[in-house]
Amino acid sequence: MSFDPLYKVHDAASAGKIPDKIYRMITERFPLVTEGISRVEKASGLSYPYYYVEPSMVVSTSAVEFTQFGIFFARTIPVVRDDNTLHVVVQITAPLVAFGLKGTIHAILAHEFMHYLELVGRIAKMNVVSDELAGTLFEGRYADGGRLMEERAVFKSDQTLIRHITTRFPEGFRDLKLEDKSIKQWMDKGLPMVRVPIDANVVKIPVDAMARLQVDQAVKDRIAEFESMRLRKKKSQPGYV
Repeated sequence: MSFDPLYKVHDAASAGKIPDKIYRMITERFPLVTEGISRVEKASGLSYPYYYVEPSMVVSTSAVEFTQFGIFFARTIPVVRDDNTLHVVVQITAPLVAFGLKGTIHAILAHEFMHYLELVGRIAKMNVVSDELAGTLFEGRYADGGRLMEERAVFKSDQTLIRHITTRFPEGFRDLKLEDKSIKQWMDKGLPMVRVPIDANVVKIPVDAMARLQVDQAVKDRIAEFESMRLRKKKSQPGYV
């Protein structure tokens, strides 16, 4: 039996939490997501992790920027199950599916895939106990992109996808039209919201759970290849010591 990434959306619609119009938009535009997943897999040569659509708008706030908020259109989340096994999940939010352009959706899916590779690579080397805290939204955006692999190495066979990523993630994700639509057509309509303090957006993984993460050797080999490319690029930059 195959897993339906829209199961939470179906449940939310049945419970009356999201209107029929929005539900239809999500389900009718979901093929843009599956197309993007296939595109990422083809360009990287690796399988995409488990993913699902969250029927809520996820926003982040910080104590020092109380008049501002950021929107998470997707997140890569490590999940420790009851049997203490570790799984990496990509959460895609409903506003992205409902209102995002094709290029934006594909860029975000690719960006989260790079988060997946970075996280799995660090866990495989047992280098993660807890991720760094980000005290402001700016620091969160900066940290988000500062540790990722080089998109030109991961997706080198798809130059258009690389352009989508670099255009939308210059220093953290920005798409003003998508953000405006999400605020006006989701937040202002009182549709489901999840608020996440920016300093709570932190990865904490038990060491014994990290040891149980099953990673195919092919994935480890590709991650090592990507990291080697990133290191070579770093060494070639002026001022490297």
